[in-house]
Amino acid sequence: MEPKSAAESQVVMTHLVLPQDANPAGNLHGGVILKHIDTAGGVVAKRHSRTNTVTVSIDRMAFKQPAYMGELLTFKASLNYVGRSSMEIGIRVEAENLATGEVRHTNSAYLTYVALGKDGKPTPVPPLKLENETTRRRHKEAELRRELRKKELELEAGQKVCFKKK
Repeated sequence: MEPKSAAESQVVMTHLVLPQDANPAGNLHGGVILKHIDTAGGVVAKRHSRTNTVTVSIDRMAFKQPAYMGELLTFKASLNYVGRSSMEIGIRVEAENLATGEVRHTNSAYLTYVALGKDGKPTPVPPLKLENETTRRRHKEAELRRELRKKELELEAGQKVCFKKK
């Protein structure tokens, strides 16, 4: 399989926060953000793999600032890491006040997806081509998060965890 760059699959999506997205005080519901984050990440995963994909995990979902009714949300999603069949996608959410033009970073998250073959089982995906310093940095950070996820799974399963010494 030919390696593909993160730029080939990155996605920018927008959503205007409407009354049904917010509570009575006008604050956006967190679940609405999560839905759009998962959609943006899923599009990146499918563009890279060209197969069906499923969400495996949402890590580090950070609610940095609130978003409000009437604001425009922008979801910027990009591939950080590719394993054999798994992909980590980072998503940054910004809210724009359309009256003032102010843009705020409201959320960040890392999601892991697995590509599925026609048989519904995990299938290999193209490797990630690391073309520049940003993609190399994101890849290295994603490798560290992947190791942490493995350790967390071992802890949840009650297995002994051994950390590597550097």
